[in-house]
Amino acid sequence: MTVPVSGAPGDVGAGHEARDRMATRGPSPVRHAPHATSLERIRTIVVNEHEDLARAVASRIAAVIRERNAAGKTAVLGLATGSTPIGVYRELIRMHREEGLSFANVETFNLDEYYPMAPDTIHSYHRFMWENLFSFVDVRAERVHIPKGDVPRNQVDAMCAEYEAQIRRAGGIDFQILGVGKTGHIGFNEPGSGIDSRTRLVHLDAVTRRDAAADFFGEEFVPKEAVTMGVATIMEAREIAILATGEHKAAIVRRSVEGEISLSVAATFLQRHPNTTFYVDKAAGAALTRIATPWLIDEVDWTPDLMLRAVVWLSQQTGVAILKLTQTDYAEHGMSSLVAARGGPGAVNGEVFNALGAKIRGKSKLPRGRRTICFSPHPDDDVISMGGILRKFVQNDNEMLVAYMTSGNIAVFDHDVRRYVDFLRRLATESGIGDRMVNALADRVNAFLTSKEAGDVDIPEIQDIKRIIRESEAVAGIEVMGLTKENARFLNLPFYQTGKVKKDPIGPADVAIVRDLLNEFQPEIIFVAGDLSDPHGTHRMCKEAIDLALREITFARPEVWLYRGAWQEWDVTDATWLVPMSQDELRLKIQAIFKHQSQKDSAPFPGQDDREFWQRVDARNKDTAALLDRLGLAEYFAMEAYVVE
Repeated sequence: MTVPVSGAPGDVGAGHEARDRMATRGPSPVRHAPHATSLERIRTIVVNEHEDLARAVASRIAAVIRERNAAGKTAVLGLATGSTPIGVYRELIRMHREEGLSFANVETFNLDEYYPMAPDTIHSYHRFMWENLFSFVDVRAERVHIPKGDVPRNQVDAMCAEYEAQIRRAGGIDFQILGVGKTGHIGFNEPGSGIDSRTRLVHLDAVTRRDAAADFFGEEFVPKEAVTMGVATIMEAREIAILATGEHKAAIVRRSVEGEISLSVAATFLQRHPNTTFYVDKAAGAALTRIATPWLIDEVDWTPDLMLRAVVWLSQQTGVAILKLTQTDYAEHGMSSLVAARGGPGAVNGEVFNALGAKIRGKSKLPRGRRTICFSPHPDDDVISMGGILRKFVQNDNEMLVAYMTSGNIAVFDHDVRRYVDFLRRLATESGIGDRMVNALADRVNAFLTSKEAGDVDIPEIQDIKRIIRESEAVAGIEVMGLTKENARFLNLPFYQTGKVKKDPIGPADVAIVRDLLNEFQPEIIFVAGDLSDPHGTHRMCKEAIDLALREITFARPEVWLYRGAWQEWDVTDATWLVPMSQDELRLKIQAIFKHQSQKDSAPFPGQDDREFWQRVDARNKDTAALLDRLGLAEYFAMEAYVVE
C-alpha cells in the first residue's frame, strides 16, 4: 500500500509551507506537529522500508500520467538511473501489467550519461533504462530521450543544446526523479555546479567515481566525465521527487534538507523549488533533527526508547558519564521536561544506565544448546560481522549452520583465477593426473581473460572457479571458529547468478531455497544481515528472501537476530544485545577474516572506506566498547551489537 503523506506532492501550493509531514517510525505513520519539521527546508517524507518509498513515488508518477492524459496532454517524465529508482521502475512495470497504466502518451528525458559511453555497453544508462523500464512498458521509442555519450567531443556542446531544445519542445518536464550522491550531487551536478547551469559535459568528482567503482569492477574503469542536465534544467521541472535510501545517505539528506544553500551541495538548490519532495527510508532519514533529536524542536512523549537515546546523546554532547549528568546538563540541552517527568536527574541517569547495562551479554548469558542458522549474504559476512558471537555460540554447544546465500564470485579478481589455474596446471604436470583436462581448462580460462574487458561477464568455467575460491575460504574461516565444512551450506541463490554487478529481483526460486533450508533445519535462532549500506544491495536482497521464506515455514518462527555488515555497526541505543569480546577473541575473529584471501589487501567492492575489512572490524568493535566506557559502564576490549526483531 502507498504510504500516506500530508501535503500532496502534486500540489504546488503546498510548497514549503506544508509542514505536517509524515514519518514512519513503526507500523503506522506518525504525524509531526508543524514546528517539529521547522528546520526542514524541503518537504520530506520518511517511510518504513525501501519498498514503501518505491510504491509512493510510483503512485505519484501514475497520477501525473493519468492527470495529463485526462487533459489531453503528454506526460513528460524526467528519469534517473542508479539502484534507488529501480524499485520505482519495477512498481511502474507492475502497474502497467496489472492496472493498465499506459506509457503510450509519455515522453521521457533522462538526467545523464557517462562520457564516453556507447549506448549498447554494459555500463550505459541507455541500456540501464531499457533493461529496467522501457522494454517492459508501452512507451514509444521515439519519445525516449537520453543524453548521448558516444558523440565526438567537438559535437558535445551542440548535442547538449539540442537536448535542452527537446525538453522545451515537449513543454517542459512534469515530474522529475532524482537521486542524491554522497557529495549532494543531483544528476551529475558535482560540487561547484551553479544554479544557472544547463545540460553540459562535466568532470566527475572523486567520491562519485569511487561510488561507481563497484559497477565498473574497479575505480580505474569509471569514466572521468559525464553529460548531465544542469541545475537550472532540473529546477524548471514542475514537480520533483528526490530519493535516498540507506544509512550512508543520512548525513547528506540532513545537509540537503536542513543546511544552508551552497554551491558545494547541489541538492540544497532544491530548497528554492516550490514543489520538491524528499522521499527517504528510515535509515536515510535517521539524521534529520525531528528523528535524531526531536526534543530540541518539539514537545515529545518521553518513552523509554526516546529517553535512552536522549540521555546517551546528552552524555556524548557534554563528555560526562551518564551517572554524573546534572540538572544543569539537562536544562542547558532542552531536556528539563524529561527530568521533571522522572523525578530528577538521578532517577533518569540510573534508569538509562541500568537499561544499557542490561543489553550486555557475555558468553554465560548467551543461548546454549539452540539450533541456529547464520545467514551470510557473501562468503565472509559471517566472520566479518559476527565472528565474536559465532565463536561464543560454538562454545555454548549450539547446533550451528552457516548458510552462505550467494557465491560472491564477482568479487574475486581475475589475477586470483590465473594463480589458481596455474597451480592446477603445475600440480597436474608434476603428479601426472588429469593433465590433459587441466591444460584444456587453463587454455580456455587464459584465452578469455586475455581478451576480457571491464564488465564482461565471465565464462561459466571462470564463474565456477571464483565460486570455489570463495567457498574454500569460507570453510577455512569457520574452521577458525571451531566449526567444520559440515557446518557450511552454500545456497548459491539464483538471483545472484547474473555474472554482473546488477542482480535479478528476488524470485520464487530464491525464496524456495531459503524456505526449504529453514524447514529442514528448523532453527530456533537465525542471524540475518540487517544493514542497507553495502555498495551492491545484495544484503538487502538476501534479507528480502529470508523475510519472504519465513512467511512459508512449517514450524514456529525463530528469533531473528540482525547484524550489520562491514560498513556500520548498530548504535548502542538501537541494539538489543551488546556482546563483549576479549583481546584474544577479537584476534581470533581477525584471523578468520584473514582466511578470505581473495578479499584481503584490496577487495573489489570496498565502498568508500580504504581500510581492509579486518581493520574496519578492529576499529568498529573497539569503538563500540570505548563508547560504553565513556558513558560510564564497564570497560571492555571490544564489542559486537545485535538487534532482535
